[in-house]
Amino acid sequence: MLESVFVKYLVTIIISMVPIIELRGAIPVAVFTFHLTYIEAFILAVIGNCIPIFFIVKYIKPLFNFFGKFKPFKKIIDFATEKANKKIAENPKLQTATFFALFLFVAIPLPVTGAWTGSLIANFLDLPPKKAFLPLALGVVTAGIIILSLTAIANGGINYLFQHM
Repeated sequence: MLESVFVKYLVTIIISMVPIIELRGAIPVAVFTFHLTYIEAFILAVIGNCIPIFFIVKYIKPLFNFFGKFKPFKKIIDFATEKANKKIAENPKLQTATFFALFLFVAIPLPVTGAWTGSLIANFLDLPPKKAFLPLALGVVTAGIIILSLTAIANGGINYLFQHM
């Protein structure tokens, strides 16, 4: 029994670490599939979603520099870097209001607006990990609350439908 709970916890954390899926997928899976409590699902998903933030902000540029030496990766990295730098340069508000912008970007749980993308943006803005982590983590917590609320609403709606069939 203890092992199966540990596996459910571990899988929830791992799902929330996966780019694009992040906690938007981990919370509903934890609640509907693993039958974890809302609090368990929320805490595990937030922890899992925050783990990559530090590593992305701190280590992605050295990885880009290393892989940029190889032709197939260089084109992809140059394209992504150029596109990101262009977006940042076009938007002076993003440069002056980075804390709020990063928070808001991560807090709104839409596709491609999670901790991974927010961390990449922080990296392209050359924010040190200590300055980037707080707005990104607060954004993750806020997105988690939104997804948790939607999951609870969906769960109540599904339960209601099954009870009144």
